[in-house]
Amino acid sequence: MNKIILAIIAFVGITGSSIAQTKTSSKNDIKLGLKVGANYSNVFDSKDNTFHADSKFGLAVGGFLSIPFAEYFAFQPEVLFSQKGFKGTGTILGSPYEFTRTTNYIDIPLLFAIKPTAHFTVLVGPQYAFLLKQTDVFTTSTTSNAQQQEFNNDNIRKNILSVLTGFDINEKNVVFGARVGWDVQNNNGDGTSSTPRYKNIWYQATIGFVL
Repeated sequence: MNKIILAIIAFVGITGSSIAQTKTSSKNDIKLGLKVGANYSNVFDSKDNTFHADSKFGLAVGGFLSIPFAEYFAFQPEVLFSQKGFKGTGTILGSPYEFTRTTNYIDIPLLFAIKPTAHFTVLVGPQYAFLLKQTDVFTTSTTSNAQQQEFNNDNIRKNILSVLTGFDINEKNVVFGARVGWDVQNNNGDGTSSTPRYKNIWYQATIGFVL
């Protein structure tokens, strides 16, 4: 995970240096920055209302680029390392258990930005997510078992299309962001996988710094 975060930071830094060398001194409309925060995620099954799980927190870190193309509009792509997942509890033979699934993604939101004021931005658009790794932890009162999977099973959907909306509050070089996102595709590919079918939904809060 550390290598992924460092790669994202390096990519943003190289891009920022290129922009700094090419922009004019009289105008600085293109903004590039780093952001870090948290996801509060869960899953849902759109075809089964009896499917319930508990939400969990995860890390969100990466970079963003804001490219204005009109007075009140901009294109804002982002690249994030994003942790999602869910928790569940129950009983087996009278003993309580807890199950936690953490899924690591590279998220690439492609957002359309509406800027009614200099300090407030509304964002909406699609997101492409690539699944890196999944970690399942099963805990009972006496044992704990963790399993990591790299998803060599082709029936697991590694590339997921999502929808994202939210807003940014801009104060000088600091950006406070809030998002809500949900998958439009199920996680289990063609449905033949033994992995239960579900879609991710998450709320994200970040603080960003314009370079």
